[in-house]
Amino acid sequence: MEKQKSKAWVEISRQALTSNIKAFRSHLGDATSIMAVVKSNAYGHGLVETARIADKAGAAWFGVDNVDEGLELRRNGINKPILILGYTLDSRLKDCVLNGLSFVVYNQSTVKSLRALKLKPFGNHPSKNAKAAYVHLKIETGTTRQGVAGDELRALVKALKKTPGVVIEGASTHYANIEDTTDSSYAELQLKRYTEGLALLKSEGIDPPWKHTACSAAAILYPETYFNLARVGIAMYGLWPSKETLAVAKRQKNELILEPVLTWKTVVAQIKSAKKGTPVSYGLTEKVARNAKLAVLPIGYWDGFDRRGLSQVGQVLVRGRRCKVVGRICMNMCVIDVTDVPGVKVEDEVVLLGKQGKERITAEDLAGKIGTINYEVVTRINPVLPRIVV
Repeated sequence: MEKQKSKAWVEISRQALTSNIKAFRSHLGDATSIMAVVKSNAYGHGLVETARIADKAGAAWFGVDNVDEGLELRRNGINKPILILGYTLDSRLKDCVLNGLSFVVYNQSTVKSLRALKLKPFGNHPSKNAKAAYVHLKIETGTTRQGVAGDELRALVKALKKTPGVVIEGASTHYANIEDTTDSSYAELQLKRYTEGLALLKSEGIDPPWKHTACSAAAILYPETYFNLARVGIAMYGLWPSKETLAVAKRQKNELILEPVLTWKTVVAQIKSAKKGTPVSYGLTEKVARNAKLAVLPIGYWDGFDRRGLSQVGQVLVRGRRCKVVGRICMNMCVIDVTDVPGVKVEDEVVLLGKQGKERITAEDLAGKIGTINYEVVTRINPVLPRIVV
């Protein structure tokens, strides 16, 4: 293997990501396409690296947060449909039109800005190559975030219908409480409201070709949410949306198998001895409890290795053994105890998240220590660190 050129990096398993997408492809069935949600640097996995693998593995759509992510995918050869899931500034609507980026709409001000573009009218069946605005209506069903419902939705549809060059390509919603509970009643209420929204659209002569509500948890557990497009995010990366989702899946005897895609690594930068009682790192918050062999790692909270949650309690893997973080994690460095690891040397590989030998540190392990969820652990890994497909 070529000698590593970065002191910290993230490895992305092509096999695991491909396997997860194919597992969902089989699980969802032929009537439902997959939108690979690669927003926020693909949940920390690497936007372009992940999208290229997902493209070949069978993803039909890509979901991003903003125009710039969409443009980055276009520059890197992703020609399939891309939907901007987050807010699109009025000043960026032209970029969407010129680059075939679909986007969600829920504001009348967006419609006004689309009219200002003076797009050309087209027939009833524009090609995807037409310089048109391809919009997805966001229906508010109970998450109380993006979206409109009722009279606001009807008014928005009427305004869009009067705007030249606009294609109402899709209609979506998002569930507020489908993964953090084993009770599906609120999700069922939202699904009912969504179907009522579709009926409202139909009464206005609109039947969007793409209908999508399912996030990862919904795609795993509830076929009634599938429609013809499922937005698969966290689970595509081999991470269960929550312990509740896993519990319901087991109760359903769901046989979906997910493989973690990401491994986060660094190297040993220095090895030193410390006598019992020696304080380590800023604030002298911890003293070694024995005569110890310590290793300095060139990684810290700038890289996403959480200072407050992992200082003094975090663990990493060295030569297949768990080693404890000693003292405070710094901006660019931390210290670990390698006393019980025979033969450790400078530039030995260290695993912060992932598998080494028979041991594995999971995103859930880290999330438990810092009081958050697996989503946040992987997404907060510094995007500057190299993402290497293996």
